[in-house]
Formats: sequence, C-alpha cells, structure tokens
Amino acid sequence: MIDFFLTLGGFIMAPLYWVTSVVLVGFHNLIGQVLDPAGGASWALSIVGLTLVIRAALIPLFVKQIKSSRNMQLLQPRVRELQAKYKHDRERLAQETMKLYKDSGTNPFASCLPILLQMPIFLALFRLLDQAARGNTRGVLTQEQADQFGNAEMFGANISDTFIRAAGDVNVMVLAAVLVLSMTATTFLTQRQLMSKNMPADALTGPYAQQQKMLLYVLPVVFAVGGVAFPIGVLLYWTTSNLWTMGQQFYVIRNNPAPGTPAAKAKADRDAAKAAKKGILPAVEEQAPEEEQPRAPRSQPKRQSRNQRRGNPNKKK
Repeated sequence: MIDFFLTLGGFIMAPLYWVTSVVLVGFHNLIGQVLDPAGGASWALSIVGLTLVIRAALIPLFVKQIKSSRNMQLLQPRVRELQAKYKHDRERLAQETMKLYKDSGTNPFASCLPILLQMPIFLALFRLLDQAARGNTRGVLTQEQADQFGNAEMFGANISDTFIRAAGDVNVMVLAAVLVLSMTATTFLTQRQLMSKNMPADALTGPYAQQQKMLLYVLPVVFAVGGVAFPIGVLLYWTTSNLWTMGQQFYVIRNNPAPGTPAAKAKADRDAAKAAKKGILPAVEEQAPEEEQPRAPRSQPKRQSRNQRRGNPNKKK
C-alpha cells in the first residue's frame, strides 16, 4: 500500500518537476553565459527567475483576488444586517450570506488561491533541491546540473541545507535565519498593508475582519515554524515571492484603492495636489444668478384740487 501511494505521488509530481525544472534550467543556461554555471550565484538567481515567472503567471488570479477582497469589504455592512436579521437561525444566515456573495460575484476563498496554487511549485522545488543534494535528477535536470544545483553555495552556505540540518555550520544557520525572518516579516507587512490602508472603517469589524486579523498573526507564525525545515533555496523562493506580493499589492492599493479607505483618501489628496501644481482649479459648481425682484412702481404725488389746497374740499365759497 505504501509503495502504491509513493508511486501515485511520484506520478502526480512528475509534471510539476518537469515545469519547475524547465524554467529553472532555462534561467540557469541564460545566466550561465555571464556567471559561473557551477557557482551558487547563478543557481540562486535562477531560483529568483523561477519565482518571477510563477508570479507573473499568477497576475490574473491576483487581480481577481484583489477584486474579491474589495467586494468582501464593501459587503460587510450588508453581512451585518443579515446577522442581525437571522441571528437565531444560523443555517438561514449561512444560506443568505452565501447567496449575497454569489449575487455579487464574490468568492470568500479567493484570498487563499495564490498561496494554494504556489504550493505545488514550492513542493516541487523542495524535492528538486532535496534530490539534487542526494545526487538524483528530477525533471529535465542532467546529472551534471543536479550535482551543481545540490552543491551550490550562497554566502558560504549550501542552498540545499536547512537550519535544522546545519550541523553547527554558522553560515547556514545565519543565512537560513535571515531568510526565515525576512519571509515572516514580509508576510506580516503584506497583510498589515491590506488591513491598514485598503479596508474601510466599517469593514474592520465582523467575521471578515476577524479572519484578516487571524491571517495577520497566524501566517507569519506558520512560516516561521515551518521555515527552519526548508532548504535555503526554497526560503529564497518564498521570500522573493513575498516581496513581489508586497510590491504588487502596494501598486494596486495606491492606484486603485477601495472606496472609503485611507488609501482612497490619500489618492484623492495626491490627485488634488497634482492638479494644483498644474494650475488646474478644482471644479466648482456654478450658482445661478439670483433673480432680481421686480421693483414696486414709485408712487407719484397726486395733484390736489384748489379746494383741497384750501383745507376744506366740501366748502363752497
């Protein structure tokens, strides 16, 4: 039975080994024209290149994630209304909430998709490095390339080593610790950037906000604990991916923020400052001129008769 599952796992992972190794070797052949093909720098930069290709391929999914996250934020007032209406009927509340998400085209789980889709590549790179360190080939790696990959060094540390398998090697422990801390910090800052700048005030309470706060603190801890068992090459991949995510999210939030958020106010202030610098005055609504009230005709003094001027109009001489 164990052999069956191992064979099944190898069959499933074979395409991933092939895709990952094709991109990795492609970058290595290109960078090897400038740097030493057997050097650690060429293999480290190849891992960075692999990361950039994977993240570029995930841009459409990232855009979908941002839109779904924004919709989730904007729907929070309506979600709270449903919670108040169906607070004693949890089944009906779940049905109405999912119906609301469906009608608005929002996927509550879209924020997890980029991480989930990267995990197979992450595992494939992990296995490529692990097998290369043992002298085994995977994907399109030749035996020579596998040996180079498994023995490549970066800052005096082998990129296939891990913190817990450093065996007292200070270079490995220091480099692995720096990358683990970098991976943890970038994960935390990316999530905090989303919550502090691109969430309206009324979305900072409720289940969605609690989910975001949980991710803010739980994900860095998970990566920190698991990171000590990852090879340095894999830590380099994940840290580079986090930096991409942070930069990409910063660009989207800066240029297309959700309405009613601090980022939206900052963008409005920047636009106003640019307009003022160019001498463009903000549009002011023109007021209709007040209509002049028609003047009352000036009363003309009436001519008095001779009798009236003498003081007694009825008196006859």
